[in-house]
Amino acid sequence: MVEDMPDYSVIIPAFNEEEFLAETILAAREAMNALDREGELIVVDNNSTDSTAEVARKAGADRVVFEAHNQIARARNAGAAATTTPLLVFVDADTRINQTTLSIALDMLESGQVAAGGARLVMDQPVTPMVGWLVDSWNRTAALFRYAAGSFFFCRRDAFEAGGGFAEDVYAGEEVWLARRIKKWARPKKLTFQVIADPPVVTSGRKSDWFSTWDFVRQLAILFLIPGATKSKRLCSMWYHRPREKGAET
Repeated sequence: MVEDMPDYSVIIPAFNEEEFLAETILAAREAMNALDREGELIVVDNNSTDSTAEVARKAGADRVVFEAHNQIARARNAGAAATTTPLLVFVDADTRINQTTLSIALDMLESGQVAAGGARLVMDQPVTPMVGWLVDSWNRTAALFRYAAGSFFFCRRDAFEAGGGFAEDVYAGEEVWLARRIKKWARPKKLTFQVIADPPVVTSGRKSDWFSTWDFVRQLAILFLIPGATKSKRLCSMWYHRPREKGAET
């Protein structure tokens, strides 16, 4: 007997995410099980040094894929390459989605009118004024200009491939560049890029604990003032360095 092939994939890139990953998978699995659709859940172990891969398997991932190069764009692309489903949903390892948001995203993609999209973000904890301002600013920008945060990015496979996937020459902002390329491809086809306002996806506010206001100001200044800063992992350290982890990469 041939099993039904999934028609969508939830792809979760994960680097040293043993603390958050099980909860993320549980939320995604509950959302997926509540839908009348066949989907698969893929975790990409992005060369973790902790028990991320083991946690993923125990928590209910359908497959765990390994990507040796520690870069979130590479990890997301590796997940997409590991499946042939026509619909792709990328969820970060510290982000929780619910049934309604996932259902809306998949309905949009299957409508024949939407190429890709994202959702409004909310934090899972109180955050500093700086982080709160950044999140609010991002949500307004995403709604106005139709961008999606990497924490929740959904798209048709043909749009993903036409856009070249997530840019592997940058270490931050790869979701913005992909959104731009998809929108350019979609425009003559009269397809849109949509941002779901409600319900939002819930993502971790842990960086508010890890980094000071000065750290955020410095990171933003680097990105705005140094041409090509996003192409340097060192200059994008806030996305790859975890100061409270033992042996964290610097």
